[in-house]
Amino acid sequence: MTSMPKALFLDRDGVINVDHGYVCSPERTEFIDGIFDLCRAARQRGYLIVVVTNQAGIARGYYSEQDFHLYMDWMRSVFVEQGVPLDAVYYCPHHPTDGIGDYLRACDCRKPGPGMILAAQRDLGIDLKRSVLVGDKPSDLEAGYAAGVGTCISVHAVSKLGSGGMMLDAAQAKQVMDCLIEMP
Repeated sequence: MTSMPKALFLDRDGVINVDHGYVCSPERTEFIDGIFDLCRAARQRGYLIVVVTNQAGIARGYYSEQDFHLYMDWMRSVFVEQGVPLDAVYYCPHHPTDGIGDYLRACDCRKPGPGMILAAQRDLGIDLKRSVLVGDKPSDLEAGYAAGVGTCISVHAVSKLGSGGMMLDAAQAKQVMDCLIEMP
């Protein structure tokens, strides 16, 4: 009998790419240095790569769900080019106070709710206890804890000396890598 897969759950803005505020186009995207290496290490250790992202920009009318899907198709292609295809992307287009029309609502999918993670578990058969969530906000970690993810780690990007780019904090990246290695 095959064991259930484990996943590396990643928040998007602030973990995969620099959070410039409502990023939804390739021109505004700056990938955080180290994220592809982290994903490659996870993949080599048998992890699925799953993005879980709140998208209040949809709720607020800054961009449409179609715009989001087109952008994520582009982002998926970049991950493929980097040798680490994303296994799934889950998003919440709602906001409890600032949404427009049908997007104005409180829901379980918006982090800190666990809905996106639980949907991934149902869809992909993920073993949450053996999984790792990486986020940059308290709501990311709260969602992971509420869903029963075994390890939840907070990271933040720091400036790369001399390049003007951003990279994962070295100590935090090492903590994530250590968890990926230690998880059975």
